[in-house]
Amino acid sequence: MRRGGLFLLLPLLLSCSQAHRELRVCADPNNLPFSNRAGQGFENRLASLIAADLGATIRYTWWAQRRGNVRETLNAGLCDLIPGVGAGLEMLATTRPYYNSSYVAVTRADRRLRIAGFDDPRLRSLRIGVQMIGDDFSNTPPAHALARRGLIDNVRGYMVYGDYAQPAPQAPIIAAVASGEVDVAFVWGPVAGYFAGRQRTPLSLTRLPEQDRLAELPMAFGVGVGVRRSDRTLKRDVEQILERRGPEIRRILAAYHVPTVATAPPPPEDDD
Repeated sequence: MRRGGLFLLLPLLLSCSQAHRELRVCADPNNLPFSNRAGQGFENRLASLIAADLGATIRYTWWAQRRGNVRETLNAGLCDLIPGVGAGLEMLATTRPYYNSSYVAVTRADRRLRIAGFDDPRLRSLRIGVQMIGDDFSNTPPAHALARRGLIDNVRGYMVYGDYAQPAPQAPIIAAVASGEVDVAFVWGPVAGYFAGRQRTPLSLTRLPEQDRLAELPMAFGVGVGVRRSDRTLKRDVEQILERRGPEIRRILAAYHVPTVATAPPPPEDDD
């Protein structure tokens, strides 16, 4: 009887153990459309999907997406997973991309400008907005492409990190297009799509070429889930979830108006 009782108890113990699995996720607390503390970003939704598939509960480590955040969070053992990182980032292991997106040109729909690249001669007479990071050697690809063409005097920079005291730090560059403060803005696709969809003034998004000929930089990138390089089992499990739940993930991206491209430059080969 005691042995039989133990066998009956084992499934219950295993069930309790699985129910208390914890998935520690690092995310920015104020970085829509990607994530925020209220769980309103698409990376929050992706993390919840992964956790549910693993039978785990999420515990967030909130950390602003700044230089060094991977070293200070994931690689310091504060979390197990970052839901949105550039595929092939060397400091960690990344899954195969769950989406590919590109930089886009954002204009007012009523102006019918449709700027399709940095060689458009109209750019010399237009007011241009561009996302900036602040260090000339690590700036956004569109900022480098404009600089290589000598387009400086009519360019206004909008910091990627923005005013962190505001609830949507990356929104101002899109609002500037809607208000007419700038005529065109070059913006990372997910940011452009999300905030353009929240403007009263209709805006148009035009995809840029995937590679700029002068700056010799890609304008399209794959985005995957990041884990520590030693966490091969978790990487495998997450990749299987991303593949299995692909249709649901695509619906999430569509709900946030994330413009996607079929392909992006492949990430470097890892050795696992």
